[in-house]
Amino acid sequence: MFWLGVGIAAGVALSRKASSTARQATPAGLASNLGDAMRELASGLGAFGAEVRAGMTEREQELHEAVEQQTGMATRHVEVSRGRHAYGSDRATRQARAPQADR
Repeated sequence: MFWLGVGIAAGVALSRKASSTARQATPAGLASNLGDAMRELASGLGAFGAEVRAGMTEREQELHEAVEQQTGMATRHVEVSRGRHAYGSDRATRQARAPQADR
């Protein structure tokens, strides 16, 4: 009886493994695997981009501090957020920089 039970358990386990492998080889299974891989890649790229932006911000701050320390002049730090500068909108900045035609 013991060996009969072991044989049945092994048969069920092998059958499930075989059907799982066969399902992964179908077009739907391959598409699912590809979709999972693409989501993982996109997540990794997003995390990489966030770390690059954080590093750029940190390095920019270091450079501002180095310039201020060496020259004694405070650098004008402009933060850009969603296309607008900290000191005004993008449109106002362009108008202020545009050459005056009547002068």
